[in-house]
Amino acid sequence: MSDLGDWFRSIPLITRYWFAGSIAVPLVGKLGLVSPVYLFLWPDAFINRFQIWRPITATFFFPVGPGTGFLYLVNLYFLYQYSSRLETGAFDGKPADYMFMLLFNWICIVITGLAMDMQLLMIPLIMSVLYVWAQLNRDMIVSFWFGTRFKACYLPWVILGFNYIIGGSVINELIGNLVGHLYFFLMFKYPMDLGGRNFLSTPQFLYRWLPNRRGGVSGFGVPPASMRRAAEDQQGGGRHNWGQGFRLGDQ
Repeated sequence: MSDLGDWFRSIPLITRYWFAGSIAVPLVGKLGLVSPVYLFLWPDAFINRFQIWRPITATFFFPVGPGTGFLYLVNLYFLYQYSSRLETGAFDGKPADYMFMLLFNWICIVITGLAMDMQLLMIPLIMSVLYVWAQLNRDMIVSFWFGTRFKACYLPWVILGFNYIIGGSVINELIGNLVGHLYFFLMFKYPMDLGGRNFLSTPQFLYRWLPNRRGGVSGFGVPPASMRRAAEDQQGGGRHNWGQGFRLGDQ
């Protein structure tokens, strides 16, 4: 139990609370402490009956059962793995910026969920984070199950197909990928690669709530590879080693 506690405390702060909520809320529903019907996102209940907690509970809740348990565990692993990598990588020391990314993706997913009558939001939010990680590390070679190897930029689409095979819905994964792409485009691609306006900015109250842990100008992670290469060419420096591939499932 002490090893489990040490492992849990080693998880980055925001990922730790997200991970814990994604275990606690399904457990509450499974044990019948709260009826699962109050945990889904139902537009009528949210809009007309003012059950304003539903977008939050629908983000953490997943109906765990014999037919969905494996899918739940796989996506819980994806949450832990890629949220931790983003929080300790591109957003290292900048929890406010990471929280803003999660909030932006979540709001987009809630709006889409209400429009499309999506009752569960866990998988779309996880996939949106995974998509952002894959784009920021797009040239990294990753290994998937059975030894398949490919660039990280293809990982969200491989997982989309994988989740569909094991019982997921393509719509959930597709919405997550599209929302992740929207964030990446507005935050990195449009202002940095295309020279457009920066539409996204972390609110100051988040910086007061989650201050940067080290000095420097606040920012949203690292720029895309094309911008990094341009900056390096101007400075006469070589390319930076942005990480090595890893096998899915390794800790």
